[in-house]
Amino acid sequence: MYSKFRTSLYPLMLFIPLGFFLGCTDGAPIKASSADPAPKQSSDDGITLQASGLEREMNPDASPDELVSLVEGNNQFAFDLYHEVKEPGRNIFFSPYSISLALAMTYAGARGETETAMAETLHFTLPQERLHPAFNALDLKIASLTTDGFDLKTANSLWGKIGKVFLQPFLDLLAVNYGAKIRQLDFAFDPEGSAEIINKWVEEKTEEKIKNLIPPDVLDATTALVLVNAIYFKATWLNQFEKDRTRDGDFHLIDGTMVQVPMMSQEEEFAYCEDDGFQAVYLPYKGGKVSMMIILPAENEFERIENEISPEWISSTLKTASFPKVNLKMPRFELDWGGSLKDILINLGMETAFNTADFSGMDGGREMYIEEVIHKAFVLVDEEGTEAAAATAVIMGERAALVDWVEMTIDRPFIFLIRNNETGSILFLGRVMDPRKGA
Repeated sequence: MYSKFRTSLYPLMLFIPLGFFLGCTDGAPIKASSADPAPKQSSDDGITLQASGLEREMNPDASPDELVSLVEGNNQFAFDLYHEVKEPGRNIFFSPYSISLALAMTYAGARGETETAMAETLHFTLPQERLHPAFNALDLKIASLTTDGFDLKTANSLWGKIGKVFLQPFLDLLAVNYGAKIRQLDFAFDPEGSAEIINKWVEEKTEEKIKNLIPPDVLDATTALVLVNAIYFKATWLNQFEKDRTRDGDFHLIDGTMVQVPMMSQEEEFAYCEDDGFQAVYLPYKGGKVSMMIILPAENEFERIENEISPEWISSTLKTASFPKVNLKMPRFELDWGGSLKDILINLGMETAFNTADFSGMDGGREMYIEEVIHKAFVLVDEEGTEAAAATAVIMGERAALVDWVEMTIDRPFIFLIRNNETGSILFLGRVMDPRKGA
């Protein structure tokens, strides 16, 4: 058994168990009242025209077996996603737990082939009526871990289009199991303002670590609903590194290049194991309920070890751990990662959710589909501990229903006016008898 744990051998792989790999989450008129101007969009959090009157269930009915099934499925999806997003030589950091939660809320409205495809991709093995209480139980269990020196919290929200009516059972399910209440925004006439409001909510829930989750050009008149999850994690090491021991040291990149990085060091008893082609160490945070697992492939073994890693691999490795005194050296680092997950989820089997989708469980129709899924994540690892945050937005578009189409060809004289929607004031008024003439 090696007495030293050396990061100078090869790039490391980092798994922070936010997904709990080893665990047991000026407007247009409103359709309903065309005579009145639209309510003004709040600069803080939108308006509420339709909502659930139910509060979150704080004692959900979920069995231990259901929690195990949920965690196993989430972990399998985590590694499916990892292997899909990896690119040669590029860093990766994301929260599979955040992505699963956001897509679980979306899945609540899926029906037919869309429901089947999402369940297979996300590894949801529980039926809908059991899955969502299980997610609630898992999320509440995770939230209960917060203590002195350890903070882990999640938040969910819904942002619907003004005038769009959603099925009450759908809103109730998300309120009861995810604590997600709907707010309505003017995606058509104020898409940038709508994105700003959602982004402000995400910043607040992630202690300003995730900014500008939704780009200003993503939302438009076809946007019907945005489902958002945010997660924030900050914890101190059970055994902190001494800052005055941090020194610049060698780190060998995958192509053999050697670079200088700040290397932290300490000697301590840690859970540790080694096997054919790798070393692994488990660094606990205060409270002892969450640890960082670091896997260090041997030289020229990175690709093989990376391809072997799975939930089962992680579990079996943990079972072989002992507690020697480890001379540990590791880099201090900070990562930002994120972007669109649309093509990745399509490759994993969710194509139908993005085109010929059936989300009739949301509004009773067949016009809604997933337009985009955006994820951003941040992590800082230093001598004191770890701070991490992530957010996921599922953006639902809406096709115009064929039965609602009307035809209007303005090919004869017409009258027109320009009015302020908020006050009703007519600002300009006129008619066109002959478009060829100036007056």
